[in-house]
Amino acid sequence: MQFFHRGHDSEVQELRVYEINERDRGSPVFLPFGGRKDATTGAHVNGLGDLVPFSNKLYDGSLTTRLGITSGLCTLISHDAEKNGDRYEALYSFYFGDYGHISVQGAYITYQDTYLAITGGSGIFAGCYGQVKLQQIIFPFKLHYTFYLQGIKKLPAALCKKEVEPSVSVAPCQEAKDCHPDHVAPNFTN
Repeated sequence: MQFFHRGHDSEVQELRVYEINERDRGSPVFLPFGGRKDATTGAHVNGLGDLVPFSNKLYDGSLTTRLGITSGLCTLISHDAEKNGDRYEALYSFYFGDYGHISVQGAYITYQDTYLAITGGSGIFAGCYGQVKLQQIIFPFKLHYTFYLQGIKKLPAALCKKEVEPSVSVAPCQEAKDCHPDHVAPNFTN
């Protein structure tokens, strides 16, 4: 992986987070605007133009702290019947409470890992750039992200705890799920 550097703040910092759909937010919503129908059954076939707005819970890499939420919109570009998956163009943000937010854009492919561009941020992430690796664990319920951040000051230790290795069985600790005060980011977005 190669990064282009801009000045003294070009050190690449890694931030690892989990996006977990706990099926309590009504997310995702599939809006079948594409209009494609199966010739035999008449059922909708995923295709260009279908939209998927979503919002899921966001936890740190150690799964001990609830950080906030993700929120965004995916536009279906193509369906791959052989791989039983879809390719979307995604625009979304990661909200980290008082720490700020990070916005991303790019390909979201449901059957393989992908990289999206970091398009900016706020708070401690103001001025950030780089890319983020999206790793599907269980689509669309468990996802793991590794941010390769540039252009910002050193991340706080609270965001850099030892990561739990991604696997199908990963889950946030109960205290983080229950939003106990010692297990949430300051003023986290719910």
